[in-house]
Amino acid sequence: MKSRSGKPAPDAKAPCAHDHALVLSLPPDPDALERAAGLFRAMGDTARLRMLHLLARGEVCVGELVAALGEKFSTVSQRLRVLRSEGLVRRRRDGSHVYYALADDHVKDLVANALAHASEPEPANTPTEDDE
Repeated sequence: MKSRSGKPAPDAKAPCAHDHALVLSLPPDPDALERAAGLFRAMGDTARLRMLHLLARGEVCVGELVAALGEKFSTVSQRLRVLRSEGLVRRRRDGSHVYYALADDHVKDLVANALAHASEPEPANTPTEDDE
């Protein structure tokens, strides 16, 4: 049987060369998958990701975020609301000031890993096994 490219299709009955026992033995919890997708949706906006990157340096009051981002207070507050609703940031009130910080080190690691991965040089256009 041939694939759309005209090349022979891989044998559907051929075993995978990798050991996927661990992955297959622990199916992901559907609720956890949905929560994780929500995290990625919230982080998937450039402006919110920039805000998370700023918060990775430590706790910041809303006024400092407004100044650093050069945006309106209402815009910054709306973005913080989205990030807070997904559990990516936490807030602390001190008198009339509200301070925000990343919820935990997991969020810091997610942001750092996403930016590090995006900063890697793009691979040359070399064919992969899937392209052949």
